[in-house]
Amino acid sequence: MRMPNVLIIDDEKNLVNSLVFSLEEEGMTVDAAYTGKDGLVAIETKTPDLVLLDLKLPDQSGFDILDAIKVMTSPPTTIMISAHGDTRAAVEAVKKGAQDYITKPFDLDELILLIQRNHKHRQLSEEVAYRRGQEVNTHGLIGTSDAMKTLLQQVERVGKSSARTILLQGPSGSGKTLIAKALHGVKDKSAPFVALNCASLPENLLEAELFGAEKGAYTGADKRRTGLVELANGGTLFLDEIGELPLPLQAKLLTFLETHRFRSVGGQAEIEADIRVIAASNRDLHAEALSGTFREDLFYRLNVMPLNIPCLAERKEDIPQLVDEFVIDLTLQEGGSPIMIPPETLTLFNEYRWPGNIRELRNTIERLTILHAGETILPTHLPPEIASLSGTSVSTVSYIKPDEVKNDSSLANEMYKREAECIREALLQFRGRKGEAASSLGISRHALKRRMQKLGLTGEDC
Repeated sequence: MRMPNVLIIDDEKNLVNSLVFSLEEEGMTVDAAYTGKDGLVAIETKTPDLVLLDLKLPDQSGFDILDAIKVMTSPPTTIMISAHGDTRAAVEAVKKGAQDYITKPFDLDELILLIQRNHKHRQLSEEVAYRRGQEVNTHGLIGTSDAMKTLLQQVERVGKSSARTILLQGPSGSGKTLIAKALHGVKDKSAPFVALNCASLPENLLEAELFGAEKGAYTGADKRRTGLVELANGGTLFLDEIGELPLPLQAKLLTFLETHRFRSVGGQAEIEADIRVIAASNRDLHAEALSGTFREDLFYRLNVMPLNIPCLAERKEDIPQLVDEFVIDLTLQEGGSPIMIPPETLTLFNEYRWPGNIRELRNTIERLTILHAGETILPTHLPPEIASLSGTSVSTVSYIKPDEVKNDSSLANEMYKREAECIREALLQFRGRKGEAASSLGISRHALKRRMQKLGLTGEDC
């Protein structure tokens, strides 16, 4: 990570000189200003990554500087410095746009950690923004493998076409929902996109969910209910796991696809809806149509424009890019430090068959981000099914339930105990303040709470 360029705006010259020396020792580039006016000039001319801004300056308030920073085209990250007793004002500054605050007198190591954490977060945010900008022509779909290039071409062509029905078929976790959103976005992202997982509702509620219901149509229907088909008018209706749709409802869906008109449950009048229907399934609908478990006429109506989604094993060249994307997204989500994936670990990712596809890969990166924030991920950190490909015997506590190891004398038990001790020591050091304890451990407050829950720590015995 590139070290930040820091600007200190504070009128205490001895403190500023000390900070300049200490931060430069850490490899940072540091400039200083002693008034608000000079500070604003320095921001424009030096374009710092991060500003340490004192709340009380001789010529104006730190709030005034903060207001000026907020309207800049590319504002720097701002950390407010307040005197003891001004915590409430510092918190107010954060509400007004500062990214963080620290009160005097402060520990130098704490300040350095604060600077590094905020700078790292800024870099990750900029990286995400850059990647999102690059996704304009790829509709958010990640990958440059031949399989993905072919799929992207199909998404572009089919998305622009006048096809009213599209069928996506591919294994679970392969990204069918993302493909559906990409198809929708090719024409008009502002149009409604309405999704329904056909396996998520009981049969007796599905019809009302899809087509709506009139007041009094069934017990509990105390008002008219608008269905998803009507809500999607002018846009796209995405029906995931279409194979789970009951046969009677398949017939009603077929009628709608042919006429673009429907009746709500208990309704008499027909309602027209101009929508594109994208259906998806991880099952072989053609085989099910031939066997009679899925309506054959509906299958052929849906199958006007079929797209087959490749599994991750068919596009392994995309794994490094997917890993990078997930690491960035999940680090921002958890608020900790990014994990690092060395070549030997990436090799294992490429060798593993990923039966859960992209969903399984993302879940794995999320688990590693929470449990091993800021660490280099080695085979011993990985789930057993992946680590075993290297011949590594995995006994790390990350993948063993506490109640399975508490009465065991294995290495896993010792690691479990040591982890609990580290958390207790951090909580004792910071008098139970979880935010500061989490920072000292290199993880987010959210991750610390999860670890405490997993380890059975309440904080009362710390």
